[in-house]
Amino acid sequence: MDKRIFVVGIGPGDKGMLTPDAYKALHASDVLVGYPLYLDLLGEEFAEKEQLSTPMRKERERCVLCLQEADKGKTVSLVSSGDPGVYGLASLMLEVGRDRPDIPITVIPGITAALSGAAVLGAPVNHDFCLISLSDLLTPWEVIEKRLCAAAAGDFVIVIYNPASRKRPEHLKKAVEILLRSLPGERPCGLVENIGRDGMKSEICTLAELGRKEANMFTTVFIGSSATEVIGGRLVTKRGYSR
Repeated sequence: MDKRIFVVGIGPGDKGMLTPDAYKALHASDVLVGYPLYLDLLGEEFAEKEQLSTPMRKERERCVLCLQEADKGKTVSLVSSGDPGVYGLASLMLEVGRDRPDIPITVIPGITAALSGAAVLGAPVNHDFCLISLSDLLTPWEVIEKRLCAAAAGDFVIVIYNPASRKRPEHLKKAVEILLRSLPGERPCGLVENIGRDGMKSEICTLAELGRKEANMFTTVFIGSSATEVIGGRLVTKRGYSR
């Protein structure tokens, strides 16, 4: 193929959740570029491909690296877990490459954690929902708090990405405290860790209990709306279909 860049979402990491388009793009690429963990998730099948990586907080450099490799006449895949357009590098890659119309950039969607995690728990995002990241590396905490309050006021199911890390272990607890100002403590919630990977685990709890739960960067949190119930041990948000 001619020089080009694919921005590829590989889903949660399980090969069964890699879309055919993503699979095709990865095989068509000469070079795979990504965060080391994301490249590792691809497994042995792509181990012989040339692989280049940059550490966390070096995302712009990663996109520039893709352009440099494409300039050598190579087909490049910029690898992202989940979907590259959901807290991924699709927007940054398009921004960095905006003055390079000679290098086509194609975004290949993947299964984001809000969907793969929801399937593990049942059907919690079966009605209106929103995604909020608790990482304040790029978004001030005051903005995150404002969005949490707005989501609660709008009675959305809330899916939380990046709920905690070693540097911010209290963020999920703080978010729960904010939500409890207006939401009932018995509101059904769920957590899924390591979706589609070894060591995956899930749990259903109440909002009051959620603030005491352990979470990390590989945990996705689901906070139900007023239409969310626990049915047969599964977290379900009803749409109100007539009987």
